Amino acid sequence: MAASRLTRHHRARLLQIWRSAGWPCKDGIEIDLLAAQLLCLHTTPEGRDTLRLTAAGIEVLADARRRGVRELGAHDRLAQKFAEQLISGGRIVWRELSLRAAIDAPPREHAEPLQPFDESTLWNDGGTDVTSPACVWRMARPDLFSVRNTSVEAYLQPMVHEVKFTRADLLSDLRHAAKRQAYQWLCSECHYVFPVAVARPEEIPDAFGVWVLHGSLDDGRFEQVRPARHARCTLPFAVWLALAKATPLRVDTDGAQALLGDALPSLP
Repeated sequence: MAASRLTRHHRARLLQIWRSAGWPCKDGIEIDLLAAQLLCLHTTPEGRDTLRLTAAGIEVLADARRRGVRELGAHDRLAQKFAEQLISGGRIVWRELSLRAAIDAPPREHAEPLQPFDESTLWNDGGTDVTSPACVWRMARPDLFSVRNTSVEAYLQPMVHEVKFTRADLLSDLRHAAKRQAYQWLCSECHYVFPVAVARPEEIPDAFGVWVLHGSLDDGRFEQVRPARHARCTLPFAVWLALAKATPLRVDTDGAQALLGDALPSLP
């Protein structure tokens, strides 16, 4: 099997073997990797078989890593650039937090009919109705989550900014309504940030704000072409706990401090 015909399952197995002691599964994927000479079989003095990556196998992983860095590099740079703008505007910013959010429960059109409540098998705390849940929970990972730098809870104005560097990434995100609903549950305003050529503002749902980048990642400027719909939001305790455990982004201010020190007049 040629290395160019490897699937993501083959690359995932190579990575698993690289991280492990090399115990074989002896399945079809390992047969392909052995035939492609990306793995080699070793037998210990005790007679146990182990797998090791060959130089070609390591090069396959290194190439996948290089391609991944190239694909994510522009996205990360765009997110960092916009985070710096938020910080300079007086906000505290976190990257890629894992936050628990509530969304509407899906309809139960095809669900089994509810059976009568059986008090002999479950404790009943006073005749509680057995109904569909009002909401379901899911984990959300917004690219940027920020609050205003204030000690007054009512002024926090939590925001989510989803950063999309490519059109394919943006369209994939827009297909997941539950994901967008989770973002909206976490904040007062939700925005999309992308280069100006990626999409038109009217392609984004009306409730979301739109920021576009004009120019390159190095010297481009951001423009807000549509504000987000504002909603009142009180941060739940679980979100507060996640913020307390995480470290917000910081901008390098060492240069500014050095210039400030140099500008101080010498005392007589």
